[in-house]
Amino acid sequence: MRYKKDQKEAIRNKIIALYPDNLEKLSTSQVMEAVSQLGFDTIPWSVVAKTDRNTFALKNIPNVIPITQPVEAKSPKIANEVSLIPQVDSNYVAFGNHKDIESIIKSGEFYPTYITGPTGNGKSTMVEQVCAKNKRDLIRINLNTMSDEEQLIGSKTLEDGNVTVVEGPVLIAMRTGSVLLLDEIDAGAANTLLCLQPILEGKPYYFKLKNEVITPASGFNIIATANTKGKGSDDGRYIGTNVLNEAFLERFAVTFEQEYPTRANELKIINNLMETHNCVDKEFSELLVKWAESIRRTFDDGGLDETITTRRLVHVIKAFSIFKDQAKAVELCCNRFDEQTKESFIDLFSKLQSGEEEVMASDNLDETLNEMNEELNV
Repeated sequence: MRYKKDQKEAIRNKIIALYPDNLEKLSTSQVMEAVSQLGFDTIPWSVVAKTDRNTFALKNIPNVIPITQPVEAKSPKIANEVSLIPQVDSNYVAFGNHKDIESIIKSGEFYPTYITGPTGNGKSTMVEQVCAKNKRDLIRINLNTMSDEEQLIGSKTLEDGNVTVVEGPVLIAMRTGSVLLLDEIDAGAANTLLCLQPILEGKPYYFKLKNEVITPASGFNIIATANTKGKGSDDGRYIGTNVLNEAFLERFAVTFEQEYPTRANELKIINNLMETHNCVDKEFSELLVKWAESIRRTFDDGGLDETITTRRLVHVIKAFSIFKDQAKAVELCCNRFDEQTKESFIDLFSKLQSGEEEVMASDNLDETLNEMNEELNV
């Protein structure tokens, strides 16, 4: 196989990332491990040269010059050489923007993508499972107001008594051609996130601590997830989210709006989980999906301040698998809400469970919930 220029660069960066201390003495298995992680299967003779029967050396080993002494500049290294490819989740059900996200990742293009939507609807899981299916390295960062430039880009630290430059996850993703998932990006401080602006342009990045220009490897991309569109949360539901810089947001090529799964898809998710946890109950799963759907409709109409997420349904199933009691599982997973909301949610579930005809008619579910809320308010 003849490798293209971008493929050679990707392999070269992968070898450097995996074996920074063995660049002059690489084993056959090490070379093939780096190659296989990128989806290839032949030795890249244009990247490595054979030095012995079973030994290779990387051609043109980079010579990174530190700015000051005694700073030692090291290439990025993943602890214990753990694979960055996410594990496949057998319970995952593709829905919503899955196909579009997969098209972006499979293209190998640098195409910054922003995914927004309500909490607990599978935004981050979708990105992880697309990478798992396509065997793509993924580095996930969960942002918060305490995240700073050093944590993202890199910093100096002491190692064995010497000052060493440690590269952050953003630069590791650039070097290895990984997908970088910036989770809860609207929780990050706007000023801190500005350090990512040049990287969001997909151009070479000057890393001042190493006095080095880093060129993104083939396949590198940035995907951000958030509950808001970077404009803050007016209703207070997503406290801690920030108003992000408009120039920063403008660097994301597209924005996807992810909703909760349809009834059919959510039913598949619940049934898959029940099979995994050995608690299959088709009537209960249909009941839960109908219950959540009604609550969401009422929430969207302004009749409730809280809703039931897909993640909360997952919590219910796990509780059911442990306690073997439907009502208890629902109650335990509703305890996080205030008393009035909890009571209305549990009351609706009880009515659905008892099979009251006027409640079981799906067209009347949200009306029933509204009536119960009015009674509670009185």
